[in-house]
Amino acid sequence: MIPQKLVIASRESALAMWQAEHIQSRLRALYPGCEVSILGLTTQGDRILDKTLSKIGGKGLFVKELEQALSDGRADLAVHSIKDVPMVLPEGFALAAICERESPFDAFVSNNYQRLEDLPAGAIVGTSSLRREAQLRARFPQLQVAPLRGNVQTRLAKLDRGDYAAIILAEAGLKRLGLTQRIRHTLSPADSLPAAGQGALGIEIATHCSELLPLLAPLNHAQTAACVTAERALARALGGSCQVPLAAYCTEQDGLLTLHGLVGHPDGSVILREEAQAPREYADALGRTVAKKLADNGAQEFIAAVLAEQAT
Repeated sequence: MIPQKLVIASRESALAMWQAEHIQSRLRALYPGCEVSILGLTTQGDRILDKTLSKIGGKGLFVKELEQALSDGRADLAVHSIKDVPMVLPEGFALAAICERESPFDAFVSNNYQRLEDLPAGAIVGTSSLRREAQLRARFPQLQVAPLRGNVQTRLAKLDRGDYAAIILAEAGLKRLGLTQRIRHTLSPADSLPAAGQGALGIEIATHCSELLPLLAPLNHAQTAACVTAERALARALGGSCQVPLAAYCTEQDGLLTLHGLVGHPDGSVILREEAQAPREYADALGRTVAKKLADNGAQEFIAAVLAEQAT
């Protein structure tokens, strides 16, 4: 039975609202008789901008208020960037659909340089991500890496006023906001392996609203869902959070998934990489397999040491 009304919970940043409006338009097209509205919310992650995510509790800070709206009935579904969703959801919540992925890659943005290789020694590169920072420091130890928080427009404004020589952002966000012209260069997975789920949108519901599952099923993109399942399984198995530089990127060709995983030290001094392949139906197991290969290579002891360093 199609409900008369659906409410989407969303963060209020321009990018989050674009994402919510995209799902809103998809649902309206699928169910013309249903009124679909958006409930905009400000999360703790949006309010605290003077500290890096790894210092204030991680990416879950971007979803808690939205989950509260689902829990108390103010909203029926929440739209997230999957890379902002914790690897283990709180009890009572589930991902109902994973939508077709935009670009999963990182983008190099600068007003004066075309590529990372063009930056002079000592140039300041801004990023909000320990994952990007570790890979940047490993490849370009001569560069300075500085924290960069705020929404996309805020980050671009900081670049434009000269705080940074360049910044690294998710390419998907720039494309969705119509800012493709700001992208100087797309970083390959070899240069900057993406975060688990980067570029994909997820739809979360409260598990007691299981009647929404068939309504949201047409929004699920099977190939993207399989790849993201493998990526998140890898990160989950290693206790992945934004406190540790951890990357996971999966592709599919002819039903065969290839998953690349990376764990690094924030200073770039250690970078561990592993990969494996499996059929699509074994996506979750593939993630655990690559996680085990990384663990066997010393990743878990390494992660524990990095977390201990950050706690001191």
